[in-house]
Amino acid sequence: MTTSLQRYLDELPLIAILRGITPEEAAPVAQTLFSAGIRIVEVPLNSPEPLQSIRRIADAVGDTMLVGAGTVLDVPSVHQVKDHGGALIVAPNTNTAVVQAAVAGELTAIPGAATPSEVFAALDAGAHGIKAFPAEMITPAILRSWRAVVPMNIPLIPVGGIDSTNMADYWSAGATGFGLGSSLYKPGQSVDELGINATKLVWSLSSALKA
Repeated sequence: MTTSLQRYLDELPLIAILRGITPEEAAPVAQTLFSAGIRIVEVPLNSPEPLQSIRRIADAVGDTMLVGAGTVLDVPSVHQVKDHGGALIVAPNTNTAVVQAAVAGELTAIPGAATPSEVFAALDAGAHGIKAFPAEMITPAILRSWRAVVPMNIPLIPVGGIDSTNMADYWSAGATGFGLGSSLYKPGQSVDELGINATKLVWSLSSALKA
């Protein structure tokens, strides 16, 4: 699964976090993100009817995007996500049972971690990547110290407060990708607005990669 996750990150190292999306918006939003080049999308489980949104996104773009859930806090939720076509499990915390359930279900697991101890507990449980969360607390300097001890084949993905102003610093510190929340998507915005935001952020990332 590390190879699968890395393949999507290699296409474009951004994860769209669609917190608050509704099932009616789900497919058009996913298609807009795909057109902008984004290949990984998560629907946080504290969104309205998140499993239905995951199902609609998976049906629309699941063959070409890595689709799943964020804010996955327990093992039953892992099974529900899989049952609705999700292939990605993202969490804000390091719950080894959730990681192990995702791995057992052949889903990609990206748990959250805020300390080196949590990072290595997640990796021992089989995590395919690490969500560095909240990134407001995990500065580029801290991420650089993580990268000194975390194997290079393990994606480190800062999430929280990531926008066009700070991607370059995190990338140079060893980030493998970024989770984008409100800087990309806000509930109720039009697909045209989303497309503009996505294009700007993809351009910012391209600039960061060249820096």
